Amino acid sequence: MATSYKTTKQNKNKTKHEPKAVQIILIALALIFFALILIIPLVLVFIKAFSQGAGLYLAAITDPIALKAVKLTLIAVAVSVVINTVFGLTVAWAVTKFKFKGKNLLTTFIDLPFSISPIVAGLIFVLLFSTTHGVLAPLLNAWGIKIIFAPPGIVLATLFVTLPFVARELIPLMDAQGTAEEEAALTLGASGWKTFWLITLPNIKWALLYGVMLTAARAAGEFGAVSVVSGHIRGLTNTIPLHVEILYNEYQFTAAFAVASLLTIVAVINLIIKNVSDWKIKKQENAASI
Repeated sequence: MATSYKTTKQNKNKTKHEPKAVQIILIALALIFFALILIIPLVLVFIKAFSQGAGLYLAAITDPIALKAVKLTLIAVAVSVVINTVFGLTVAWAVTKFKFKGKNLLTTFIDLPFSISPIVAGLIFVLLFSTTHGVLAPLLNAWGIKIIFAPPGIVLATLFVTLPFVARELIPLMDAQGTAEEEAALTLGASGWKTFWLITLPNIKWALLYGVMLTAARAAGEFGAVSVVSGHIRGLTNTIPLHVEILYNEYQFTAAFAVASLLTIVAVINLIIKNVSDWKIKKQENAASI
């Protein structure tokens, strides 16, 4: 016991007496890397977007085809956020509050979209839902349903790639919080819904918010899977990233960066909410530990 205490004290002293020059160099390298990889590119997006004036910027983002791309993107984001939030809450609740066979298998499947390339995911949907050579082609043709090269395909692909985010934010937090408060509420006669709304949800609201924002940001910026299932039909199946690609390939660089700035704004908002959520979660954990 004395040896352990002595070792810990020595490690603390060693950390405190780290050469100042080493600290300055490491911090400077981290800040330079951060600036080169994140800050400068973000600033350059807006510089390029406004390089020919605010008039051209507004014209680019209010172009009818651009507005249709924004509309389709918002639809995909809205559907993905709602469905994956419900899915994430359900899975997180099941994994952290109950013991059952196959729990590890379920958590493994949740991570599947992280390990599969978005391009491969798009090809899987084409293989399933194509009306010409898909596995379900006879049924889709018989019912007159078109999924691939149509908005439903965009939504399905976006749903798949954004599936894990809410669940992965909630599971560690809910697991760490345990079930004591919920069990106490149920013992006192509270219903399952009342326990969820008054006990569980307030404890996870900031992690849930961050998971929702991650889902929204990923859905808005998804390119690979959406590109495969969209068909790149202007005004019909183009989302914001696909519209940016088309503008860039047509050498309309200012317009491409103008539309891309919309995604950049989403990224910045997401970063702000992440920091606020982290601060609130830490504050909540510190209050619980007192």
